[in-house]
Amino acid sequence: MPSVSDALRQFAPAYLKQNPGSVSVIQQKVLGVITRCRTGALGGVHYQCDGYGREHWVGRSCGNRHCPNCGHEKTQLWIETQSAKLMPVHHFLVTFTVPRELGLVLRAHQQDGYRCLFDASSQSIRDVGAATKALRGCVLGFFGVLHTWGRDPAVYHPHIHYVVPGGGVKLDESGNAVSWQSTPKNFLFHHATLIRVYKAKLADELRTAGLYDCVPKQAWDKNFVVDIQPVGHGVPTLKYLAPYVHRVAINNSRIVSVDEAEVIYTIRRSKPKRMETKRVAGETFVASFLQHVLPPGFHKIRHYGWMSSNSKLAIEEVKWLVWLFLGWTFWLGSGHAPQEKPLTAPLRCAVCGGQLRVVEVTYESLQSARIIPEHSLTYFDSG
Repeated sequence: MPSVSDALRQFAPAYLKQNPGSVSVIQQKVLGVITRCRTGALGGVHYQCDGYGREHWVGRSCGNRHCPNCGHEKTQLWIETQSAKLMPVHHFLVTFTVPRELGLVLRAHQQDGYRCLFDASSQSIRDVGAATKALRGCVLGFFGVLHTWGRDPAVYHPHIHYVVPGGGVKLDESGNAVSWQSTPKNFLFHHATLIRVYKAKLADELRTAGLYDCVPKQAWDKNFVVDIQPVGHGVPTLKYLAPYVHRVAINNSRIVSVDEAEVIYTIRRSKPKRMETKRVAGETFVASFLQHVLPPGFHKIRHYGWMSSNSKLAIEEVKWLVWLFLGWTFWLGSGHAPQEKPLTAPLRCAVCGGQLRVVEVTYESLQSARIIPEHSLTYFDSG
């Protein structure tokens, strides 16, 4: 099956020659590691089956956060970690977008622009929540994930998805946690208020970053789409966000074909719901992919309130307050409550099912050692 890596291997060299000054160092690095990922060029991992002693060689994965070949194991671990932070209450998915004119400014100034988008949207949730009757006097806990693409990777569409529990921790006058306070299942914030506060805060953040004058004035008259959706217990939303937490833009399953001139990939349309294919020139595909490469060291997942790592209010304390609110304390404390099954599992032999153990790791090219890596272990992060 063709892959994103196949397309980049085929067309990236020509694209780099045609655009020598427009590709950043980090983009060149991303192309370099993705095109060598799992091929054996980065070395390999030698496994042995504990069943019949069969030996398996797997090309090392690059581990880059933009790579469509990597991240499966990390994604499953992320779902497990985030699921542990979710409260057993209803949740909301709150999505902040920007008009196209403003989005182009963010693309030209990614480091500062994305930070402004995170700061403005997270502060809006915090401040509007504090003014909402159901959450007055409460501390919220939530996290956000930055996406820069839509259904088509050729379209640059920066937006942030926040997963927000339907409630907050009520504090007393001394700032101590007292109880869990819930919102209605179908209402979190006043929608118009959230948009108004968000626009004002984003303008302030851009002024502070020196980017406000880069935005065309007419952009502020456009619609700033902010969506608030009730999503139940939140786990399905995690699974929706997870595939692109450790990769970007497009996955391998959407690549239909790669030839000497073009790439064909699928797009899922929502209105009406259908799958369609799109044919683009190879160099165009490379450019579409590179526009979603993040600045080095930029955190695309951020936690706030009692979900942040530096919160004085521990997740365990919040859970206890929720259990008290729901009347679950005895049931959960008894050990009879059902436990989530882990999503990650040991790597096993494709022939006999025996567990594989690492025998050797080499950083030299497998081709030079005349070793052909297996492809049956594609989805294991072997780096």
